Amino acid sequence: MLRSITICLLFLTAALPALAEEIVLKDGTKLVGHMTGITSDKIEVETSYGKVQLNRADIVTITFADNSSAKAPDVAAAKQVLPKMDETLTGTQYLNRTAKFSLTLPPDWLIDPNLRNSPTTLAGLSSKDKMRFAMVIQEEYPGSMDSYREVTMLGARRTLSNFEELARSTATIDGKPAILVFYRGVLQKNNNLPVEFLSAFIQSGNTFTKITVWCIEPLFNDMQPTFEKIVNSYRSSGHITADSTKP
Repeated sequence: MLRSITICLLFLTAALPALAEEIVLKDGTKLVGHMTGITSDKIEVETSYGKVQLNRADIVTITFADNSSAKAPDVAAAKQVLPKMDETLTGTQYLNRTAKFSLTLPPDWLIDPNLRNSPTTLAGLSSKDKMRFAMVIQEEYPGSMDSYREVTMLGARRTLSNFEELARSTATIDGKPAILVFYRGVLQKNNNLPVEFLSAFIQSGNTFTKITVWCIEPLFNDMQPTFEKIVNSYRSSGHITADSTKP
């Protein structure tokens, strides 16, 4: 059972799942596609006919595809050849030499390669009992921090039923502006398992790093201080020193 939970959580942390949205405009027009960008007044949608930009004021409703419509393309994506990572976990210190960053983890955590499901996923980590997880994703995005966060949360909303954003705050991580988002949802395909998450979004120019930590909801309150320490421990290459690689 724990193994199946791990694999399911792997897919829900993907930045943009392959499900589509149906958007209805004030003039009755219906569009089906994937939202790829959001600003204060416009939404960019990728359709089968190309990308279109819609004025938010013209949108009547946005309907998200039912979670049960998720199909095999997600599995195929998980099996693609991924770039190798030069990574080590010594004591509580995780060091990724390929992507040039470090994290401080609780004792007895492991590198979990099963959580790496796309080229943008730099690290997958989990507790020894496979009940607590962490993932680091990094990608280029031309929009603002708020836009990137909104697109990512739309991905989570499509994947989770009963999605709820619980809290949001600004922070500074690795000397850079960041946003912390707490949210939760239910995994219908795993006996309606309730799961709670913390995602930290860190911006450096057009590069966005997302650190997500999660566990089943009954464990989250006890884990929250530890999860916050994990995301705040992120250090990119400019802040990694010889001493920081020691346990």
